[in-house]
Amino acid sequence: MVRPPLTPFERDRGELLGRILRDARAGRSMVEVAADAGISVETLRKIERGRVPTPAFFTVAAIATAVGLSLEDLITQTATDPGRLSA
Repeated sequence: MVRPPLTPFERDRGELLGRILRDARAGRSMVEVAADAGISVETLRKIERGRVPTPAFFTVAAIATAVGLSLEDLITQTATDPGRLSA
């Protein structure tokens, strides 16, 4: 099965997700957050940089929990007008 290419909106939303998670990490190291989320540091790095614009749900949920974000807040912050995404 071939996955269709991501739209510009989906890529922008992935970058926004990464920024939100990186900002929520605050002063904590990537190593600490990745360990708390049960993922590799490289996976966290790719998500924070927007290189994985559509990460798996459970991965996002684990990171959000590790940084103290509710999924509801994360959804609210990423379900937005594409014009805001380039902020």
